[in-house]
Amino acid sequence: MLPTTRKDAAGFHASPNTAVLCLRFIARRYLVFGVTGFVFFSLLLRTLYVRREAAVEVSPFPEIDQTTPRWAGLRLPPLYGQYHQYEHRLPQHHWNAASHATEPNMFWIPGHSKGSGWGNIMQEVLLNAFLAHQANRAFVFYNYTWNDNHAEDYADYSGKPIPSRVPLTALIRGPIVGGAWPAGDPAPLAVSEEYWHHICDDRAHVVPRVDVHDHIPSWYVGAVTTGWVDKLRALDNVQCVEAGGDGGPPYSWVTFGDKDAMHEVWPEYRKSPILTHFAHSALVELAFDNNREVFAPTAVLEPPLSAVPLALPAAARYAEIPGLLVLHVRRGDYAGHCEHLARWSSTYLAYNTLPELPDRFDPPQGGSWGENTPENVEIYMAHCFPGVAQIVRRVAEVAATEAARGLKHVYVMTNADKEWIAELKEALEGMGRWESVSASRDLVLNWEQKYVAQAVDMLIAQRAQVFIGNGWSSLTGNAVLMRMANGFRPDSTRFW
Repeated sequence: MLPTTRKDAAGFHASPNTAVLCLRFIARRYLVFGVTGFVFFSLLLRTLYVRREAAVEVSPFPEIDQTTPRWAGLRLPPLYGQYHQYEHRLPQHHWNAASHATEPNMFWIPGHSKGSGWGNIMQEVLLNAFLAHQANRAFVFYNYTWNDNHAEDYADYSGKPIPSRVPLTALIRGPIVGGAWPAGDPAPLAVSEEYWHHICDDRAHVVPRVDVHDHIPSWYVGAVTTGWVDKLRALDNVQCVEAGGDGGPPYSWVTFGDKDAMHEVWPEYRKSPILTHFAHSALVELAFDNNREVFAPTAVLEPPLSAVPLALPAAARYAEIPGLLVLHVRRGDYAGHCEHLARWSSTYLAYNTLPELPDRFDPPQGGSWGENTPENVEIYMAHCFPGVAQIVRRVAEVAATEAARGLKHVYVMTNADKEWIAELKEALEGMGRWESVSASRDLVLNWEQKYVAQAVDMLIAQRAQVFIGNGWSSLTGNAVLMRMANGFRPDSTRFW
């Protein structure tokens, strides 16, 4: 309220000067109005500016390619920039250090496999990291690479663009990609390929592959690991050691394709922190959580996987999901691959022939070098590329075993088309025993998860109560490896 009286210097009420008081009132009121108006106008301009910018820059498909004729009009895949940044900022990377002399010894394998599915790459990553750990060297981890030309961000896969390089941290976590080793393990932390090039490019000591492999008795994992570890330990005074690319990486397709290649080293390998503290990436685990109700509805009090502490060993983090049966069924051009396996009388892969597993495949007699009989080819196809009726029959056999007691849900990890999946689902539902039947194409994945979907399937498979896989598949093999390392009962892992 406007005051009408005021006191003089002696403290008595003086006659009011109404004109002066009115002027003061009006001045104060206009000052308030002016400041308020200025703030309001500033906020209005800011709001209009931001909205205008958003309208110009935001697009529902910001990666639509408008320049490359090869993929014109297609949405380009993600490049996972935030994961590359995370790897760059690992605390063991001392980019600006005046000297790197006090940093740990490192081991880099530039000839690592490229241009293959995640199953093939992962089986090699695990063993390469195991080798570096055994030699007490920092493992130099690398991208999951389809195209190593750094001038090209995208590669072509069946006429569609895919990322040329996916950072490993978009797929996995743990010591392999720079995470901490379990308490008491003195091994040095892994570093990125980028960091290796920063500090080692001009002083790396290259060990030609023949210097090791010409002196080992076989291509088995144990022999290869021992040969390289002995060589690396002899170079303990050399910080930067690189495996020569002549003849390929330390572990080749010959190793992974031999049914006996893992037997000698398996007791040690299964206890290595490479496996006991392996973890899938947050991106993969989030996809698992978001789709849990699709493939195996959760118990009321079960926390999401992404809420489980990362420090837990893999056996506790990736415990069995009771009631879940997972089937791995390859389709598409895999038929030609199965025929090729038959012609060469191939055995199951090394990861799929671990000593505890109950199912074995011995190539039938009668084949010759590069050829086989029609009868033998049929045997191979039943195990490698089974039809719907064969799948249902095998599921019924396995479901009757003790390990399968209580199964309720079926999840089919597959690259098959929608029509074939619908046919298989109908046949499985016709068995009259499943509460739900789902498949890979039922998963809801965001744009980044779409390009790591194989890892999502692998995570589901490794946690199933029972898993039936393909003995010639590396994707199956990695799920089998994790199941066995995490203590799942051997008879819960089967093959077609």
